[in-house]
Amino acid sequence: MGEERAPQSKKSAASKRTLVASLAALSGLAVASGCCLPLTPFLLAAGAAGGSAFFVRVRPFLSISAVLLIGFGFYQSWRAKQCRNQPSLLSTIVLWFSASVVLVFTLFPQAMANLLANLIAR
Repeated sequence: MGEERAPQSKKSAASKRTLVASLAALSGLAVASGCCLPLTPFLLAAGAAGGSAFFVRVRPFLSISAVLLIGFGFYQSWRAKQCRNQPSLLSTIVLWFSASVVLVFTLFPQAMANLLANLIAR
């Protein structure tokens, strides 16, 4: 009666969780950077000041969540190796890229905001 699905391989499931954790960390970091470089004026010009003030208040929580999600991504990658499953090359590249971006934006937020503002102004 019902069709049975083939079980998803452990390798692809762990690889997807690592990829999702990395992308979630990057999106959290992008929102956390909203206090230094208001992204909302391009979307809603009227709410720029209010959005920026909100992101200033929640920035520490977003930064902590980004770091925790990167840690979760590395844990998923390590756990996959312990189970004799190799994470995909794409998930490994995205994880390390996310970790480096989170590290740079966390340690140097104003310098990165100035760099992005200069790039956008050109």
